[in-house]
Amino acid sequence: MKKESNLRRLTEAGVIAALYVALTLMVAPLSYGAVQVRVSELLTVLPVFTAAAVPGLTVGCLLANLLGMTMGMTGGWDILFGTAATLLAAWLSYVFRRVRIKDLPLLSVAMPILCNALIVGLELALFFSGTAFTLPLYGVSALWVGIGELISAGAGGLLLFLALRKSKLFE
Repeated sequence: MKKESNLRRLTEAGVIAALYVALTLMVAPLSYGAVQVRVSELLTVLPVFTAAAVPGLTVGCLLANLLGMTMGMTGGWDILFGTAATLLAAWLSYVFRRVRIKDLPLLSVAMPILCNALIVGLELALFFSGTAFTLPLYGVSALWVGIGELISAGAGGLLLFLALRKSKLFE
């Protein structure tokens, strides 16, 4: 029984990672850069349903960033910063999965928005601006990343949550 459970979690994580990579690459021009709406970030709501989403999202982000680097769409720093932001966001989303506001996991949905805005915004301000780091530059970078995350992880994530909850797929 335990082996079956472990195999299920591993399978779920693998499917989530593959979906993340596929969705990222499907709209690659929107998925990379200072102003981005990474459609795959709607999957960041999945830790509300399964712990397997934490490694699945992390590996998916790592692979998407590695592939983005090979296509010249992102830098090496994104592998570290982007993957760390996704790992932290997915873990926090899982931690807060039972906190609901009007039956919605708003705190879990907020974690990818906040983590990516703060961490990837810092990465952009440090390494990709072409100018010296300043707090206003960091603020603008974090704001742009946050807006993209609000669209994909926020709106997209809530829509996916509602659809999955209704389908009872993860019960």
